[in-house]
Amino acid sequence: MAEATSPHRLDRADALRLLSEGAVEIEGRMPWSSNATFRVDVTLDGLTRKAIYKPVRGERPLWDFPPGLHRREVSAWELSEALGWGIVPPTVCRTDAPYGEGSLQLYVDAVVEEHYFTLAERDELQHDLRAICCFDLVANNTDRKSGHCLLGLDGRVYGIDHGLCFSAEPKLRTVIWAYGGEPIDDDLVADVARVVADLPPALCSLLDAEEVEALVRRAGALLRHPVFPIDHSGRRYPWPLV
Repeated sequence: MAEATSPHRLDRADALRLLSEGAVEIEGRMPWSSNATFRVDVTLDGLTRKAIYKPVRGERPLWDFPPGLHRREVSAWELSEALGWGIVPPTVCRTDAPYGEGSLQLYVDAVVEEHYFTLAERDELQHDLRAICCFDLVANNTDRKSGHCLLGLDGRVYGIDHGLCFSAEPKLRTVIWAYGGEPIDDDLVADVARVVADLPPALCSLLDAEEVEALVRRAGALLRHPVFPIDHSGRRYPWPLV
């Protein structure tokens, strides 16, 4: 794949400016997505990168999440950045994209054959995967499928598709249960403690007050008992798994 579209090839400030100000041209619709999701080219000052565009008007109504899932995509990026984990590719809200308001996320060039179930077998990726698992606990991810873990061409694991996060109700559904019962890494716990003590205003502005309070409660519970949970029910898996 072209190295130009890997998120690690563009620094954070340039990526955000490109996504926020660049001209957006739709390349095509992403297959197998439950909501309308498009791969697009974003161009600014002669520089073009690929991105993923999720317009509000392409969302299917859900009984347990209000419209505007794109705001949760951006919230996930804000949380990942505040933690310093770099899990979520740069993501912004755009109101002037081709199909109206939505999220725009820098496209990750990835090894297409890899996903969580294959990555979990590699020792050198365990810390990345444990960070994603911890991230999902704090964000209350309702849809961590195996295919939502991407091995970038830079060798790092990225997490995508965070539209179903941050509910005020406990809704954790994930394929990552391999660490159940193990202590959460000290560095991850320290980062959660730092962020929850001073939540970023940008993150709080994207969620409602009840969701922010629930995030603080989840983080507090993690800090009091820093152990990865065990799914005793066997039902907290998304579908399909990949």
